[in-house]
Amino acid sequence: MTVTGLPRNDVRQYDVLAGQWWLADGQFAMLHWLARARAALIPPATRPDAVLVDLGCGGGLLAPHVAGKGYRHVGLDLAESALRVAAPHGLAPVRADVARIPLADESADAVSAGEILEHVRDLSTVVAEACRILRPGGVLVLDTLARTAVARFVAVTVGERIPGGAPPGIHDPALFVDRRRLVAEAARHGVPLRLRGIRPSTVGMARWLAGRRDRPVRMIPTWSTAVIFQGRGVKQ
Repeated sequence: MTVTGLPRNDVRQYDVLAGQWWLADGQFAMLHWLARARAALIPPATRPDAVLVDLGCGGGLLAPHVAGKGYRHVGLDLAESALRVAAPHGLAPVRADVARIPLADESADAVSAGEILEHVRDLSTVVAEACRILRPGGVLVLDTLARTAVARFVAVTVGERIPGGAPPGIHDPALFVDRRRLVAEAARHGVPLRLRGIRPSTVGMARWLAGRRDRPVRMIPTWSTAVIFQGRGVKQ
């Protein structure tokens, strides 16, 4: 059963959960932690009109972490309710399918694909689109869930039952991402990706689960990419 009563991975869940986006201890708490970690992979803009395209921007959680980096921040999402939440946070909202991005070739200096790839049914097309809009020398950053049994256990079986974990039903584990395929697809489109695992800090997560939620949990790198992993690559 999902928290919304809708099928797993149904985009309409985000309409039901629209009030949760900016609650630091709400249903999307971990997305806040991941957004901060993802922003650390995005370099400052190197030209005056630089554009950052945020695929699956949701409620705009990346915005405060990139606000000082010199980009025009464009956010794409299918959920209109999420875009309405995101707009006041300094990004330009665009309702669009990330498999059909309505932007010109080589129009972005940076592309962020945070917690979106595990929701798409055509990974190859989405990766190709992300690489298509990226300028040579531009950076692609991402984080997503690996297609492994341990990721399904951690993110769904356990994660949907603990505070800070994903809302029940928000993920379909059948769509979790094959890491080798992801790297191969990005390379095919001129973006060699390097992956690394990422996880909540043990102390921070323990505080959170104990009800001490006065500060966000820090996400830290880990050797294993078997659950949540980040990717970063520069277009050749």
